[in-house]
Amino acid sequence: MEQGTVLSAGSEFVTLDEFRAAFAGVATVDEGGLVPVARARGDHDLNPGMGVPAKPRPAAVLVPIVGRPEGLTVLLTRRSDTLPVHKGQISFPGGRVEEDDVDDVETALRETEEEIGLARDRVEVIGRLDTYTTRTGFQVTPVVGLIRPPFELIPDPVEVAEIFEVPLRFVLDSGNHQRHSREWQETVRHFWVLPYQNYYIWGATAGMLVNLADVMLGAMRRR
Repeated sequence: MEQGTVLSAGSEFVTLDEFRAAFAGVATVDEGGLVPVARARGDHDLNPGMGVPAKPRPAAVLVPIVGRPEGLTVLLTRRSDTLPVHKGQISFPGGRVEEDDVDDVETALRETEEEIGLARDRVEVIGRLDTYTTRTGFQVTPVVGLIRPPFELIPDPVEVAEIFEVPLRFVLDSGNHQRHSREWQETVRHFWVLPYQNYYIWGATAGMLVNLADVMLGAMRRR
């Protein structure tokens, strides 16, 4: 998707049912978990010389789409400033796959419940986005779930400093998808950024949001 493709008025998804219908066909869910999609993404997309980790550690996150009366939103967290890694960064709820997890959906729902207290019976899983491989060696499955208010959130104070929501319309507007760069270990690294109000959404989380926009804008064009 080229930067600068801006949505026209009235083209956003205003209900969870409309979002579900548009997402249908992107990925499906069966008893064995999520059916894989063909494409994989990662930090290496904007950094061709970076390479992909030989044995990435599996992880899964929930991409929560919330049905607000004023329009759909994407729920995100800001990680605690006391965490040893990725402190203060914006992320989806989620984490590493544990041995007892039966599939990626279980990992995403378990981690979400542990981090922000969202009960798994409040989440309708409808599919997944492309697998995302990070420079730090994780292979992340983004599980897309629909959340109908009201619901209660209880953040884990050790892991989560803040929970907030971003309008889906903001995410779908590719004018908000910025490419930034930073020098790290004497190498310039490029990454996606979606700056929203006072939040600096970047890296893997921003890359997954760009993927979400690609999927949903493609669905819009097929209407």
